[in-house]
Amino acid sequence: MAALDELVTELARLPGIGRKTAQRLAFHLLQQPKGQIERLGAALATVAERIHPCAVCGNLTEGDPCEFCADPRRDATILCVVEDPAGVAAVERAAGFRGRYHVLGGRLSPLDGIGPEALRIDALLSRVAGGVREVILATNPSMEGEATATYVHQVLTGRGIRVTRLARGLPMGGDLDYVDGVTLAHALTARQEVR
Repeated sequence: MAALDELVTELARLPGIGRKTAQRLAFHLLQQPKGQIERLGAALATVAERIHPCAVCGNLTEGDPCEFCADPRRDATILCVVEDPAGVAAVERAAGFRGRYHVLGGRLSPLDGIGPEALRIDALLSRVAGGVREVILATNPSMEGEATATYVHQVLTGRGIRVTRLARGLPMGGDLDYVDGVTLAHALTARQEVR
């Protein structure tokens, strides 16, 4: 069954999907009506055809520029820098940010051969030269994300732009017994006055 093996192989390439999960997904799909499988295939083909990076910020979009870059109600002087389009979606879910975005297209990872030239740093520098007054670094709190934030901060230093980083610390409803040491250390360092 070469077709089934090919489907399992392709599904296993998705992030967080191992071979066993890919097999379960493939068998689940094969138990669905043919029309449902065809709709899934058509949706995948449509996404591949229509979705592309925004020419301004790098976020995924059907139009150009994307809805965030085209929205005149958003503050163009504040940029939230994220690693990938999933970062844009995460910040939007919080529903508190009214600026614009810049998607780097990844994060620094020397072990994987990803250096600054692989990221959209030059596009960021072009954008900040156009009147940006604050850049919010919203990279992931991983080693690579921290290295990326540090690099972007260094590149922006001396350009008259306020560079901020998302706060880190304890989650609401969390229990100190279950918080990792790094998170607790960041929370202690960034403690605030009680008002």
